[in-house]
Amino acid sequence: MEQPPHFILSFLPFWVGTYLLAVLAWTCLGRFVLQAMVSPGSRNYIWRAFQLLTGWWIAAVGFVTPRAIAPLFLPLIAAFWAFGLRYAFALTMFALDLAPRLSTMQGG
Repeated sequence: MEQPPHFILSFLPFWVGTYLLAVLAWTCLGRFVLQAMVSPGSRNYIWRAFQLLTGWWIAAVGFVTPRAIAPLFLPLIAAFWAFGLRYAFALTMFALDLAPRLSTMQGG
């Protein structure tokens, strides 16, 4: 009887990719909410962590976002794109059979 693939290690690129994109998307949403409570130049360590984790992504999204959108909403738009990219990444991994499926996890 053939052993089923290991659920985590056999699909590590799938798990790492979806996890990193989820962290990026959720921290963008967190930054959007937190910016209503903290001033932009705050020395608060939580605010600085959110800026460090999402600054590069928001800058990239801001580069392709029309200038008519207020900078206040860029974290929200960046979260939308990160969630969309995560969805596309997951679909691609499933199409290439690089993601776990319930049928491959059953023992027989």
